[in-house]
Amino acid sequence: MTLLHLGVLLLAAISPVFSEAAANNTFRPGEELRKYRRIRAHVKRLNKPPVKTIHSPDGDLIDCVLSHLQPAFDHPRLKGLKPLDPPERPRGHNPAGTTTDDSFQLWRTSGESCPDGTVAIKRTKEEDVLRASSVKRFGRKPAVRTRHDSESSGHEHAVGYVVGDQYYGAKASLNVWAPKVSSPDEFSLSQIWLISGTFGTDLNTIEAGWQVSPQLYGDTSPRFFTYWTSDAYQATGCYNLLCSGFIQTNNMIAIGAAISPVSAYSGGQYDLSLLVWKDPDHGNWWLELGSGVLLGYWPSFLFTHLSEHASMVQFGGEIVNTQPLGLHTSTEMGSGHYAGEGFGKASYFRSLQVVDWDNSLIPVPNLRVLADHPNCYDIHGGINRVWGNYFYYGGPGRSHRCS
Repeated sequence: MTLLHLGVLLLAAISPVFSEAAANNTFRPGEELRKYRRIRAHVKRLNKPPVKTIHSPDGDLIDCVLSHLQPAFDHPRLKGLKPLDPPERPRGHNPAGTTTDDSFQLWRTSGESCPDGTVAIKRTKEEDVLRASSVKRFGRKPAVRTRHDSESSGHEHAVGYVVGDQYYGAKASLNVWAPKVSSPDEFSLSQIWLISGTFGTDLNTIEAGWQVSPQLYGDTSPRFFTYWTSDAYQATGCYNLLCSGFIQTNNMIAIGAAISPVSAYSGGQYDLSLLVWKDPDHGNWWLELGSGVLLGYWPSFLFTHLSEHASMVQFGGEIVNTQPLGLHTSTEMGSGHYAGEGFGKASYFRSLQVVDWDNSLIPVPNLRVLADHPNCYDIHGGINRVWGNYFYYGGPGRSHRCS
């Protein structure tokens, strides 16, 4: 490609950056060209050669990549290796009691899937990276404290949690919604966290759930996601498969792809069942969806504290509040309705369990619930014979109760 052609492509790709910079008389063609070359190189590293590509109705491209060529195997400690065989499930695991199968994503509606021996990977586009604050930060959460009592980070939570023991996994079912996110720099998510370390620089987390993130995905669709960090979101870890880390073993699910259908207010409810647990033999953390669908695993060596066990498990919702115009954001959490509205109207987590030292699933002991901004997003817990431990949570953000 000639420099002229590349320059034209560059201007088309970064038109928002160009227009803003031009207005401030700070546009530097050489610097922008170098940035664009870095973006192209990064995208080329992430996108592995596919044996097949599936076009999703929402515009996503799903690449079927040979399993041993996926991004995880770029890691120096994984080069030349292949995914491990599935481990023993925790005792007490009953996948027949869950509803999620491997066709809950929009790209599967055509009936197409990836062939055996491959994994399904959502293709990264150059415009995805351009939306990030930098190439280095693409696919990563901001390096801030993220805890159920974080007051100053702009992150707000409504969570159920257990703490004070050693946890080797967690399981729950959560219903999926499409909450309104009012700014491209904000997100709304619902997830399970497995946490160890201190809320400083050595925090380890494993996270999985669904999220709406316009900056990461370029739209407002709820998407299935994973995350990990071993240093409090500073230099390690990422969403989905956007760095070397999580090893996917499934050819029917694409991490980061849109979920369909989703729950409707006073209508049908669609939930996602998640199980994360530590393999007692090899120490890796595995992820399973719904009725026994194994997705893959986080190798134990990625972590410091989580190489042993988790010291806290959280379930619930999180949003980012950038305080537009000095007011609380109107970004919704969950369904966008308060917990008190109950089934069919509020978001829920149900059938909350943890994995103990003996690789057995047990009901969460001493579940605590906490909303750090209860006028904006609240939470109500309970227990019954059908759902076990559960809670409703969420809210609309800015309202007559929340300002």
